[in-house]
Amino acid sequence: MPREFETKSVCPICGAELIFRWRSDEIPHFDEIMCISATCECGFRYADTLILSEQEPVRYELIVSSPEDLNARVVRSTSGTIRVPELGMDIEPGPASESFVTNVEGVLERIKNVVKMSRKWTDDKVKLKRIDEVLNTIESTKSGDAHITIVIEDPFGNSAILSKRATSRSLTREEAAKLKTGMIVLDTGAGDVQRSC
Repeated sequence: MPREFETKSVCPICGAELIFRWRSDEIPHFDEIMCISATCECGFRYADTLILSEQEPVRYELIVSSPEDLNARVVRSTSGTIRVPELGMDIEPGPASESFVTNVEGVLERIKNVVKMSRKWTDDKVKLKRIDEVLNTIESTKSGDAHITIVIEDPFGNSAILSKRATSRSLTREEAAKLKTGMIVLDTGAGDVQRSC
């Protein structure tokens, strides 16, 4: 049964009173979530979704070796880290991390957009060459001419690669401790609030 409540704060832009609306909900794979939203008359808007459940730490891996693999569903929670070793890419969660559901091709498009944007910020020939290599590998993967590996690791177990060809295993406590979570973690045993970014 959904829970709803409101909290008051101060708008970071104009200083007016700001009402945050909180609403719980259940969605497949993520279990219980909390949707948070606030809007101020000055135009400031805030929206976020928090995953309230915690599973065993998990690691999924998929070798993308054909165009069909591009359709594999990727579920990334706010605490999930995506790695593509062949591209030298680690997408780690930060304080503004967002959860999303896409497919492998969608992950590659996100990477491609960020890499293309980085081209505007450099004149360095070595960096430009590396940017071109990454973009070429992405296009070759999409056409089936290159193989890459997609890895997703989540210390709270809320991320996954949904494909019959994907493998998964539990992360050890040590492996999970090395991962960033991108969020505030309430450690009820210690009585402290910790930020793990």
